[in-house]
Amino acid sequence: MPKLHIDTDLGGDIDDLCALAMVLNWPDAELLAVTTVAEHQGKRAGYVRYVLGLADRENILVAAGADVSLDCYRSWQGVPDEDVYWPEPITPVPTSLDQALSLLERSIEQGAIIAAIGSLTNLALLEKRSPGILRRVRLYLMGGYVFAPREGLPQWGNEMDFNLQIDVQSAYYVIEHSSPTFVPLTVTVETSLRRANLARLRQAGPVARLIARQAEAFATDENYEAQYGQTCKHLPEDIINFLHDPLACAIALGWREGVEISEVPLKSEIRDGWLRHAIDASGKPTQVVTRVNAEKFDEFWLNTVARQNSVIHVQTLRR
Repeated sequence: MPKLHIDTDLGGDIDDLCALAMVLNWPDAELLAVTTVAEHQGKRAGYVRYVLGLADRENILVAAGADVSLDCYRSWQGVPDEDVYWPEPITPVPTSLDQALSLLERSIEQGAIIAAIGSLTNLALLEKRSPGILRRVRLYLMGGYVFAPREGLPQWGNEMDFNLQIDVQSAYYVIEHSSPTFVPLTVTVETSLRRANLARLRQAGPVARLIARQAEAFATDENYEAQYGQTCKHLPEDIINFLHDPLACAIALGWREGVEISEVPLKSEIRDGWLRHAIDASGKPTQVVTRVNAEKFDEFWLNTVARQNSVIHVQTLRR
């Protein structure tokens, strides 16, 4: 049974919540712990604790990591209106940064896979505290801009690779001191959370219903249906958001339907304030996800989060 540790900035873009919900329902996997990054004095950890409570999984350890007030971030990372996104006020759960780094280290010592679905600040600080520790971990990063998106998808550039660009120094440090697998933006952008999914989510458990609530709010705030659903032929017209972080966590846990992972010689550098990656014969061999069956993943995510057809998925995963 794989063990997973999630390092997340849950409380902003709702795909972090979508990822946590999926992992909590994942058959034959153990979520050891969650650490938060770009914290607001424990507010994000409070959000995680609230979700775990809805799922009756309060036994999972949570610690608040690097705070957004640190001077390493490119821009301020706020959180949406709590009155709109959450059904009640959420109590922050502040902890010391040292507690979060120790929790990460404990998970690594227990053999956990690390899924980093926010900025890489915590991981960089951990490596500096315990040199060499990232060489020992199976690390999956939601991010990395190696290839451009295919035609018919948002034609985003390198600057949209939020997780790796918001704290470029930490991202570069982690990449240089580990052997990560990139689950890049240009692959995750093929996935979608759709308005058509909301009815089923509302009929499922409390975490799924929370996703439906936040999806409605996110759709109002961001209007991806107009931005991308009506302009990108490979995306559904009723798209609310992308499932960036759920896909990264699923691949970390071994989901492989239509997934292609290639080893490429990757050279990373910081230039003009941005982290840039290039395929270069002198680069470090790096695992990069290059393709996914997004339609199959979207279906898998919904089935897992809504806890329907779970027996089928257990059988599939055990083949």
